[in-house]
Amino acid sequence: MKPQIICHMLASLDGSLHPSRFTTSPDGSQAEWSSLYEQIHGDFAGDAWMVGRVTMAEMSKAGAHPPAHAGKVDRPYHFAQSRAGSYAVALDASGKVHFSRSEIGGDHVVMLLGQDVTDSHLAELASDGVSYIVAETADIDLAHMLEVLGRELGIRRLLLEGGAGINGSFFAAGLVDELSLLVAPAIDGRAANQGFVEFGESGLADKVQLSLKSCEALAHGLVHLRYTVTSR
Repeated sequence: MKPQIICHMLASLDGSLHPSRFTTSPDGSQAEWSSLYEQIHGDFAGDAWMVGRVTMAEMSKAGAHPPAHAGKVDRPYHFAQSRAGSYAVALDASGKVHFSRSEIGGDHVVMLLGQDVTDSHLAELASDGVSYIVAETADIDLAHMLEVLGRELGIRRLLLEGGAGINGSFFAAGLVDELSLLVAPAIDGRAANQGFVEFGESGLADKVQLSLKSCEALAHGLVHLRYTVTSR
């Protein structure tokens, strides 16, 4: 059974994900907005959170260190821990993220990888105590991977906190159940501002519908919007 997916994001009024580029506000600061975001993250009591390759690489801060002799590796998945209290999940189709430890912020790391990832990379992850799931088809089947996460690791609620690309892929695949959006009293304003969700040229107009669940004014000028998401 697929975990419940809540896309939980903090954005400016024009959708930017980069607080360092926001305008300032007398109502609050970047640190205060981020603190409330993390508080609500905790209130959701998810079993796991998920980001994309770039964000996870920034967190892991490690370089490649493949073992001298890879030996036999497990496919399509390897779970170094199957009873961790919580999990940090990342999508890394090409196998570019490396680790020096098996957890991020106390949460056990699970990588979702593309079919063509090398045996040496899998051996490196396994030697670092990192869990992984390898796609069994050329196109990554996100729904299948989520079912594996639920079945093998007992993940029931996952907070999707990625960049625009990974968020868009989950919305387009009909996998997001709820959008939790914290809107800061700030704007970005750059022409290149991408927004918190993106799905190529086709967009999401014919793929999902949003229904307002709640709207709450919080401290420091933040507004918390929650939407039920349904596929079309």
